[in-house]
Order: sequence, then C-alpha cells, then structure tokens
Amino acid sequence: MKKRRVMNNRIYINKIVLLIPLFSFIVIILQMANLSLSTKVDDIDLKQFSKNRNTNNEILYANRGTIYSSDGNILAQNVDSYTVIAYLSPKRSEGLDKPRHVVDKQMTAKALSPLINMSEEAILKLLNKENLYQVELRPGGMGITELKKEEIEKLMLPGIDFIQTFKRYYPNNDFLAYTLGYVRMSDDLKITGEMGIEKYFNDYLSGKDGYLKYQKDLKGYKIPNTKEIREEAVEGLDIYLTIDENIQLFTERVVKESYEEYKPEWMIMTVADAKTGRILGTTSSPSFDPNIKNIESYLNPLVSYTYEPGSTMKTFTYMAAMEKGTYKGDELFKSGKYQIGEDVISDWNNKGWGDITYDQGYTLSSNVAITNIVNKFINRSDLKKYFEKLGFGRKTGFTLPNEAEGKINFKYEVEVANAGFGQGITTTPIQFIQALTSIANDGVMLKPYIIDKIVDPNTGEIAFEGKKEEIGRVASKDTISKIKDLMYQVINGDPTYATGLSYKVDGCEMIGKTGTAQFVNPKTGKYETGSTNYLRSFSGMFPKEDPQIIIYVVSKRPLYGAGNSVSKPTVKLANDIIKYLNVNGSTTNSISEDNFVIPNLINNKVDILNDIKHEKVVIGDGDKIINQYPKANITLNSHDKLFVMTNGKNILLPNMTNWSNRDVSRYCNLVNLKCNIEGYGFVSNQDVKEGTNIKEVEQLNLLLKRSN
Repeated sequence: MKKRRVMNNRIYINKIVLLIPLFSFIVIILQMANLSLSTKVDDIDLKQFSKNRNTNNEILYANRGTIYSSDGNILAQNVDSYTVIAYLSPKRSEGLDKPRHVVDKQMTAKALSPLINMSEEAILKLLNKENLYQVELRPGGMGITELKKEEIEKLMLPGIDFIQTFKRYYPNNDFLAYTLGYVRMSDDLKITGEMGIEKYFNDYLSGKDGYLKYQKDLKGYKIPNTKEIREEAVEGLDIYLTIDENIQLFTERVVKESYEEYKPEWMIMTVADAKTGRILGTTSSPSFDPNIKNIESYLNPLVSYTYEPGSTMKTFTYMAAMEKGTYKGDELFKSGKYQIGEDVISDWNNKGWGDITYDQGYTLSSNVAITNIVNKFINRSDLKKYFEKLGFGRKTGFTLPNEAEGKINFKYEVEVANAGFGQGITTTPIQFIQALTSIANDGVMLKPYIIDKIVDPNTGEIAFEGKKEEIGRVASKDTISKIKDLMYQVINGDPTYATGLSYKVDGCEMIGKTGTAQFVNPKTGKYETGSTNYLRSFSGMFPKEDPQIIIYVVSKRPLYGAGNSVSKPTVKLANDIIKYLNVNGSTTNSISEDNFVIPNLINNKVDILNDIKHEKVVIGDGDKIINQYPKANITLNSHDKLFVMTNGKNILLPNMTNWSNRDVSRYCNLVNLKCNIEGYGFVSNQDVKEGTNIKEVEQLNLLLKRSN
C-alpha cells in the first residue's frame, strides 16, 4: 500500500515537472503572439521604438574627380554646399525654453523666399506638410553656398537648419563649357555627367560610394560598444586635359569678340598641336555656364555639328589628284562656268578669270578647277576613297559624347563635282582637324585627342595616358610639299591670285585655305539665298616649313564683315599663340596696352617688379621672389593679374573687390587658402577684411556679381 502511494506521488511529480515547461512554452508563445499583434507593450509604441532604435545606414559619398587643364588649373571640382531643412514637429521643442521647430510658417516663408529663390507659396506648401518631422526646402534651398548659409543664419529663424552636402562647381563659368559639360544631382545626392567630359568619363570621375552601418538609440546616437560596419568610399579619378589654359583663353577671347561684332548664328574655333594631335584650345559661341545650365543647344559643335564645309575641302580634292599622279598644276583650263547636263557649275564670282592654271585655280578657289579635276585627273571612286582615307564620313573616336559621322555620299557627275568643293557632303570640325594633321606631318595622319592623363588622386597612379597616335600615311611627302606651297600662295602669294591675304601673319608663314559654303534650309530642303546666308571657314597652320599649330574655324551666317568675321579672330589668335609659344623664334617682353609676355621672375629681387607696369599682386613681405603665376613666357592680357609669391611668411589678405573668379582661384591656390565663391562675374563682397593675416582665415567667402 505504501509502495503504491509512493509510486503515485512520483507519477504526480513527474507530471508537474512535465507540465511546467509546457506551460512556460505556452506563455512564451502567447506573449510572442501578443507582441506580433499589439502595437504597444507597457505603454511603449513598438513601431516608433523600432524606427528609433535600429540599424543606421549612412552613405559615405565618394568625392567626384577633379578636371584640370594640362597646366594643372582646376576646371571642374566638387565643393561644399548646404541644403536648407525645416523641422516641423513640435516634439523637437519639448522641454526647451526656445522653440526648435518652425512656429511661424508664414513669416519663415517670407524671410527665406528671396534668399533661396523660391516663392513664399512654394515654401509654405513644404512647411504645411503633415506628419513629417523635417522637410528639405527644395529646389531653391539645395546646394547653397557658405555665404548664403550665413545670411540665413543671421535671420535666426526657429526650426531652420542645414545639411552639409556638396555640388559640382566650374570656377571659370563658361570657360570650355561644351568640352567640360555639366552634371545632374539626384535627390539621393548621386552626381551623373550629362554632357562633355563629365558624361563620357562619368565612370572614371564618379568613384564608388562607401557606407557606415551601426545601431542607433531613440535619439539617433550610436549605441556604445555595438558593432560598426564601415566600407570607405573610393574617390573618383582626376582628369587632366590637353587644354592649355592660356591658348584656351586666347581662343575664347577672339571668338567672343567676333561673335559680338559679326553676329553669326554660331561660331567654333579649335587649336591643335600639329605634331601630336593634342587639342590645345576649343570653344564655340553661343556657350553656356555649367553652374546655371543656361543652355541653348545640347550638342557640342566640335564633334556633333555637321555642315557642308565648302571650299576648305578643295585642299583634299587636290591632294587626291596629286596622290594619283595625274595632277598637272601648270596646265591651263578655262574658268568661269562648266556645263554638266542641265546643271551649270560656276565660279564664286560667276565669271571666272579666263584661262588659268590649276595651281592658280586653287589659290583663287575656283569651283570650275575642281570640276575639271574630278573629271580629268580623278574619278568618283578615287575621290570617295580618298575622303574616306582621310577619315571623312566616319567617327574619329574622339573622347566626347555624341560624335557625328557626317556624310560623303555622292553618285552622279554633278554630285561628284559638288563634293570636290565641299557641297552636298557634310563633315565635322574634329574630322577636319584630323585630316589637317596629315599636311603638318609629311603625309602621316594623327588621331586628335583631348585627355592628357587620368590619375588616382591618392596614389598618383596613372590609370590612362593620352599619347600621339598615328593613323597611317595618307599622302606622300611630295604631295604634302606641293599642297603646302599652294596653301602658302593663298595667303602670301600674288594678290592677283590670292584669296586669303587677310590671313597673313607678320613674322610667321601662315598657310591655309579659306572656305565659303551654302547651307540647306531644313524646312524647304533648298539652299538658302542672300548675301549673309553662308558658312565661312578657314583651315590652316603655321609655320609653313614645320607646322606646329593647326587652327580651324567656322562661322555660320555672320551678318557683318563676311570674310573678316573669320580672318580677324584667326590672325589675332595666331599672333597670341606665336608670342606665347615663341613660334618661329618670335619673342617679346615688351609691355603693350593689350598684352604682356611674362619674363622669368623666380629667384629675382622684388625690386624687379618696379619695371613691370602690368597689374601685380605681391604675396608676402619678403625681398625675394620664390614663385609666380602665370609662369614665364605666358602672355597676359590687360584684364589678367600677375601673381608673385615672395619668401616672406607674413601674408596679408588683399582687397579683392572687382577681381574675377579666375584671379580669386589663382590667389587662393597659391596661398593654400580655402575659398568659397558665390555668384558670377566680379567680386563685390568678401567676408574677411583686407589686411587680415591668412593664418587667421579658416575660409574666405566671396560674393560675385556681374558688371553692369
């Protein structure tokens, strides 16, 4: 009996032992079910808790690579900027003496409107959004400068704050705009190139964003002693262009002057190193400022514009005949008109010059000479193959987006004649530059290029390096010698037979060919008529015997000046380049009203500056010059400043009123001063007083305004 009772007790205890874990498990299951179904536990809002206490994912943005000229001047870079934010939730002000959220929305919108270029209504619409803790005041409040931020801070508006971000900045405004291009920034701060170098090399420039992950508490702070996962951003690569900043300045200046004086529809001018194919300068008008994107055309004229080139094409038609060995330069033909079926080819003066030689036909730019050549010395197939050999009708592979091919299709006899003098076919400026390199290199054609090198900014490792690339021989040395002689006669020959006398450059033998072409009205499909409806062009190089520089320029529909609209800027540019590069032994250190060629000043006493009348900025209080900008033998125009660094350590900030953006950038680079620029034009205000030692200046903020 006793044994049975003990046995029953054991069974009872065993049951209890089994039931306790089972009951505990059921309680846990019920609690978990309660947690999954309920939004609150112990008066804690679980959804809000999970939002406030979770993994923080922070993007570590990669710095986009900087674009430089060949001489190391910054053309495009990322700079710090700010986005204006407004805190809307009253909870941010709980337990505080002063409000830290937007209280008076109407007043806030009115105060901010003129500063961030947004209407009061647009700002109010953002401030009146419900159930938001904060809101960004986009688009006007995005990407503002340090100066603008300080203006807003002075208003002491409750609830208004800033997020530090960055933006793409082009310190020289419209300088080289179509080549550099521009970028777009998405809402998540991702920068993407949309045009030019920025687009073509976007993958190189972009780098790779990193990230930071950590656990945060209710207030958003990192929870101590918790794991942090971090992957650093990989910075974008820097790009150095082949562009020489001074040659680019010369080119931009003459194009802008010509555009203002002669009012063409558009104009493009390009300078290349004849011996390497490096593009030293290229510009077009109208242009745009990539900082504000005031763009009329999204096509880069250098690679994307196609047009009928006109008489500059005659050079290559003559070369085709010379290469075939059939050309007879001293043979006579009757100029004036040439009948092809029902069509009549006329010389540009409609009457010709009587019986002239084919050599004279080139220098007089005779269309009838070309018509005879394509019928007597070569045929349609010869001409087409030679144009193709020179690269016309296909892309050059130049490293800018949206390169056009042009068209060199011609079939019938009259079409062949037209093609020979540059009508009925289309080309691009970069194709012409490429073809012209063959004349400068004894018949060997070079591929033009604009990238000097692509560099890792941290290691200095070169990821890509541009170099001279020979496409192949397209003409014999004998052909090149003959065509150079003819190109010389166009500019420097007997005035009776020369059509390019206005391109003559004193002290240097310029050779070249002028061009005048009709263009088709896209609406009617017919050639435009009228005295101004022409495309004027010039293709040339200098000096004759060993060409160093190639210049190609096109101006569509100049309203005034006709040929002068191209010759005047070309000669002025050539003179600037000759003095700058000391081509043909030309040199000058004289001071003139327009320009000044800088001597080497380094290691000289500061007293040497007394003999230089050009505007100077002396940096430091030393007695010896240790650096200068620009370097020796560079030409300064009357608007540029000469910067001289001395061995003195006491550097005081100058008064920068009326300084250009470029001058400010040069000064700040020389003294290693962080500089933040707002606006465009010339300095109207600086936030650090003149005479302040730059050691005391953390950052210089300047406001620029356009001159009246």
